[in-house]
Amino acid sequence: MNVDMLAMQAFTGLSIFTILMLMALGLAIVFGLMGVINMAHGELMAMGAYCSYGTAVFFQAYLPGQMDVYIFVGIALAFVVTSLFGFLLEWCLIRFLYHRPLDTLLATWGISLILQQIFRQFINPREVEVPTVSWLKGAVQMTEGVSLPASRIFIVALALVTAVLVYLLLFKTRWGIRIRAVTQNRAMAGAAGINTKKVDAFTFALGCGLAGIAGSSFTMLASTGPTTGQQYIVDTFIVVVFGGVESLLGTISSAFIIGQMQSWFEYGMSGSMARASILVLVIVVLYFRPNGLFATKVRR
Repeated sequence: MNVDMLAMQAFTGLSIFTILMLMALGLAIVFGLMGVINMAHGELMAMGAYCSYGTAVFFQAYLPGQMDVYIFVGIALAFVVTSLFGFLLEWCLIRFLYHRPLDTLLATWGISLILQQIFRQFINPREVEVPTVSWLKGAVQMTEGVSLPASRIFIVALALVTAVLVYLLLFKTRWGIRIRAVTQNRAMAGAAGINTKKVDAFTFALGCGLAGIAGSSFTMLASTGPTTGQQYIVDTFIVVVFGGVESLLGTISSAFIIGQMQSWFEYGMSGSMARASILVLVIVVLYFRPNGLFATKVRR
């Protein structure tokens, strides 16, 4: 295998990593803070993708001269819409199911099925494609044998910016202090005067918004359908558990490791065998480190 092939495979793994990281960050925040197993997280990703699709349709119809900037509007709209939906979902349903993980799992699974049917009924039962803006077409020629698609470079940059913003929110703001306090010890945080219910609602909305950004990014890689989110939900849970449920650094590291493994394994074997091999390795690691590779020690 020559150097050019090595570089292309590594970049493919990086592209997989960005989608997994954006999906897993939101799930890790929700799962780590509230212990909520959100089976509708994949449909929130699809919702974000459909927001970008709707934005593209609107710009094509009414603002065709501004098509080069619709992508930023689509990303922002995806975050806002999925965040608002997450806030309403937490306020109407999730808050009544805390400390009941099986009920939460079943309820969010039902929400995912409802959302899939809504996508089929009111948007399109078939997969839809979002047009690529002109400045993201083509590729950047790194060397004679290595060319990197401009759209994937943009997704990598978007993922890195999102990760930095999440870090700043959690570690440099008052809300971040409250979120981390509730994560480490909910009872003591409440005794210190932190409104844990507001923190839960805000955090759930944030996690859903990150899934929306992941969905908006996904439209630059492939078409979107009602069941698109289901293709990523299992991989996302694997990333969160493998890295450590309450460690954002672990989630990012785990997404990178699994993204690279998937790229390299699929190069040497079939897609199904690659997934099976990754699952076996994850199971072996979790046998020796049941809390994940980068689990943090917290006081309960």
